[in-house]
Parts: sequence; C-alpha cells; structure tokens
Amino acid sequence: MALQKKICASSMEELQKALSDKGLTVSPVPEKGRCLFTTRDFSPGEVIIWEEPYVSVPNKSSAKCEWCFTSTNLKRCSACHVVYYCGNTCQKSDWKLHRVECKALSKVDKERIKSLTPSVRLMVKLYLRRKLQDEKVIPATVLDNFNLVESLVSHIADIDEKQLVLYAQMANLVNLILQRPEMSIKEIAEKFSKFSCNAHTICDAELKPLGTGLYPLVSIINHSCLPNSVLIFEGRMAVVRAVQHIPKGTEVLISYIEMAGSTATRQKALSGQYFFSCTCIRCIKLGQNDDIQESAVLEGYRCKDKRCSGFLLRDSGNKGFRCQLCGLFRDREEIKIVVNEMESMSEKASFSLSNGHNKDASVMYKMIEKLQQKLYHQFSVNLMRTRENLLKILMELQDWKEALKYCRLTIPVYKRVYPECHPLLGLQYYTCGKLEWWLGETGEAYRSLAKAAEILRITHGTNTNFMKELFVKIEEARAEFSYRISSTWKIEEDV
Repeated sequence: MALQKKICASSMEELQKALSDKGLTVSPVPEKGRCLFTTRDFSPGEVIIWEEPYVSVPNKSSAKCEWCFTSTNLKRCSACHVVYYCGNTCQKSDWKLHRVECKALSKVDKERIKSLTPSVRLMVKLYLRRKLQDEKVIPATVLDNFNLVESLVSHIADIDEKQLVLYAQMANLVNLILQRPEMSIKEIAEKFSKFSCNAHTICDAELKPLGTGLYPLVSIINHSCLPNSVLIFEGRMAVVRAVQHIPKGTEVLISYIEMAGSTATRQKALSGQYFFSCTCIRCIKLGQNDDIQESAVLEGYRCKDKRCSGFLLRDSGNKGFRCQLCGLFRDREEIKIVVNEMESMSEKASFSLSNGHNKDASVMYKMIEKLQQKLYHQFSVNLMRTRENLLKILMELQDWKEALKYCRLTIPVYKRVYPECHPLLGLQYYTCGKLEWWLGETGEAYRSLAKAAEILRITHGTNTNFMKELFVKIEEARAEFSYRISSTWKIEEDV
C-alpha cells in the first residue's frame, strides 16, 4: 500500500513537516517504496497516526448512516433515495459532498440505482470530492488532498484481463452517473485497482465490518505478519496504535490480512490482493523445519492414533501421509472420504444458515466438528473456524452454556495463531467474559474481562464508549465476585 508516484518536492516537504510534528517521516526503502518511520519512541497503546477518510461508504448488507455508520434512527434522503442519515448533525457534516452526489444519483434510473455497489459509490464520491476541493468548497490540506490519492499504488499492470473488464464496466457506470465525457475510462479503471490495494474495511470496536474508506496516509504503512502496530477504527476515523515499544527510527508496520494461517497461506493472500511477498521474520522461515511443522499443525492432518500428538507429512510414495512422531501411516483415500463428507455437510450447513435455520445449522456444524476432530490437529485453523461458526449461531440462539464451551475451545488456538497483543484475541476473551457473566460465573468473568482489557486497552485505547463499558463490566464483576467470596466466608464462619 506504499506510495508509488513521487509527490512534487514542495508538497513532499510540506508533508514531511506535518508528519514530523507527529514524530514520523516518510522514507524510501529499496523494493518497498515509501515507508513510514518513527522519529521518536512510541509506547504500547500510543496513537501513532489517525486519519479521517478521504471518502467512505457504508457496506450494503443493511442500512447505515452515511456519516457515522450507525444503524439506528435512520431516515432516507428524500431526493436520491440511496443515502441514509441518523439525524441532522450527520446530514450537515456530509452535506457539502452529498449535495452534489445527490444531484448526480437522482438522474440515474431506478434499476441502475438498485445495482449500485459501494465501490462505484466510493469512486463517484472520490471524483466529486476532488472537484469540491479544487473549487475550494471543501478545504484541502497537506494531509488531506487528492494528490495523496493519486500517489497510491494501483498494480494495474498485474491485474488479469477478467478483472480489467470488470473495472472498465464499473468505470462506465461512474461516467454515466457523473456525466463527464472527458473523463477517461482507463483512468477510472486504474483507480478501482487502487481501491483494491488501498481501501480499508471500516469496522466497529468488535471488528464487525461497517463500510469501506480510503485513507491515503494510513496506506503508506507497510505490512508485516508480525506487526508493531494495529489499525482500529473509531467511527470512520482510522487510528493506528503501537502494540509494542517502537524505538526511534523504526518502520511502522501493520497487518493487511487475516493472520491465522500458515506462511504459505498468508503469502498467497498477500500476492493475490496486494501483489507482493512478505519478507518479515515469520515469513523468511518458509520451508524451514519449524515452518513445515507449524503449517502441518494449522492446516494439515493429525495422527490416526488419538494418543499421539504428531503431525503428518505426505509420504514419499504419495499414497498417504506419515506421522512424523510415531511413524504411523494414514491412507490418502481414507482422508479423502472424510474430507468429501465434511464438504457436503458444510454446504448443507451454510444453506440452512443463510435461510435462517440456525438450529439445523448448529446440529450440522457439530457433526462437522466431530469429523474434523478425527482428521485435524487440536490447533487446526479449520476446526477453529467451525467452532467460531458454532459460537455465533449458539449466541443467536441464546444457548449461552454451549456458546461458552465453544468460545473457550477457540482461545488456545487464538493464542497460538495471533500475536500476544492482537485485538481478535482480546475480543475473544471479552466474549468469553460476557458469556461467563450471563451464566453467573462471576470469578471466571472477572478474569476473562481483565485479560480482554489488558490487550484491548493497547489496541483500542481507553477513551471509546466500548472500552468505558468494558471497564464498568470489569468493576461490576470484581465487586460481585468479592461479595460472593465474603458471603461464603461468612456462611462458613456461622456454621
């Protein structure tokens, strides 16, 4: 996501000055392009950089406020019938941009409006905001201007023909909405490619997707599978915090991808969307013995002997797999039969889930889990995903006891596949604590919520409503736990 094209010398000087005030600088690194470095020390939990989106849109899964992404008290724009607001404050905040977008959308026929994707809307807003900044209707600053967007990498030369055709079709629709014939379809298509490499999914405090935003400054930050920083959103604002001590002169690094997977899986995800291979200290171990073992545990098969904790590697004859601990052979056809059964059941479970038949889906996922336990290691990512699905379904069914069982089963895997200070690990402790609280397990709830806070106060800060509510829950759990202990002591004394 690093900056690709050179910004003019004067603009670059102004950018460096603005970043210097934040303890940061942009410097080129061979084979990586421009990178963000620190010019002072940063402590765990300290904000490194924050940025409002240049443009953003809610996702299409459900109606949300265009400005703050809330789903409550919504009213649809009476002119374009596309955009929602939760109140006058958000509508006024967005009015300068939506006023011109509204006029453009109002001219588009209803059938096209129905198929309007968030990506197309994001592109329309991008060009309109540029126009408004050029006309001085919306102010442009050193840290908020279209030149920063222009400088983002596109990787257009790496895109396959099928994707290019799709981008061209989307560009035609953008042109139709904006009604500016002078705009180049090729130029718009290239910007869609920039979105693919640089746009961020905006999430709430529990990392549930809300929308998409373009953050040119945050996009300077490069990827690592062992990052020293984390990107979290507070409303629409992107906030990058240090998750460890970052000394002066260190490159700021975040993770672009889901980190629960083998090195090969992570590399595939990075090359598929971002067109590069990671060379962080985790990834340089690719193919080494430790990496092979870890990959086999996370994504491979377990020993047939339940008493053995060994992992399997493909046998030299390619007819099956052999345990690297006890040497026991596992036939390839036997594994294939179980895999086919799981895939068939997964399709049925997904179908039941998509049709709202949660009870049926939970039964099927439990059957899948049993099959996976025969086939996969206890730290298998596939087994973890099945248990995550069960956790979500059981919480919707309000089966708190069963949900807690599956939540607890995921935590050891989370601790293995995610860094020590990762928001997903903190949030899983948080979920565990909430379930324990609802079930009256006050002591366990206090311990789980405290573990959650230990991580999330670094990744999320301490001033958001989410974190304030977490601190209140911890105090309530601690107070109730203390009361129960003192009551127990009193009863024992009376006896």
